[in-house]
Amino acid sequence: MSGRLDARVAIVTGGANGLGEAIVRRFAEEGARVVIADIDVDQGERLAAELGDAVRFVSLDVGDERQWDGAIDFVLKEFGRLDVGVNNGGIVLHADLEDTSLADYERIVRVNQIGTFLGMRAMARAMKRSGGGSIINTSSIRGLQGASGLLAYTATKFAVRGMTKAAALELGEHGIRVNSIHPGAVATRLIGDASPEQVDRYFADQPVPRIARPREVANMALFLASDESSYSTGSEFVCDGGVSAGQRRTR
Repeated sequence: MSGRLDARVAIVTGGANGLGEAIVRRFAEEGARVVIADIDVDQGERLAAELGDAVRFVSLDVGDERQWDGAIDFVLKEFGRLDVGVNNGGIVLHADLEDTSLADYERIVRVNQIGTFLGMRAMARAMKRSGGGSIINTSSIRGLQGASGLLAYTATKFAVRGMTKAAALELGEHGIRVNSIHPGAVATRLIGDASPEQVDRYFADQPVPRIARPREVANMALFLASDESSYSTGSEFVCDGGVSAGQRRTR
């Protein structure tokens, strides 16, 4: 039985854990050859070993320009081409405006914003040689609306949304589509020791009254990686249980 990503080669940053891991697993299930790119070497290598010969790991700090050159060279050496790139590596800072130091702000920008810029640039160069491709940038609902205590994170996720649109306009003529995903809260290790069911109660007032499972967001990435989304570029794809739809009247 053929998969939706047969013969495709993908790189997923932040792919060793959480949402990135779910995307790696989903792509591999659908026939892609995948390179996991992450700073978590131990978990990245374990995941690659678990998933078999179609998956490789490369160590990558997304904010380091020189490391991006090495990561793309690794993809091309191992698999010969690049068709799908997922800029998923990111970090969050919970701090009010007056408690956010310049160093903290710059650290978030380096990973979330500069990391996505460097990723798109490196991916586009490789995809042009492959005849096209799909770049998927993980933004957030904080790329659609702000939140108190998340100023630095919100700034970078709005930036990812804007860069996605600009890159889509430039790269369309080369057969490269660029879209952004905007998840709400996702049940990853960031929720700590609480079970998804326990966390669900916190989201009970949403239109979809629970937290997202990583596979649900991974399925959206799969859609954008596949030919099923062949007429979509420069767009936001929201997976937030309806949070950003507006204010809901409570009974």
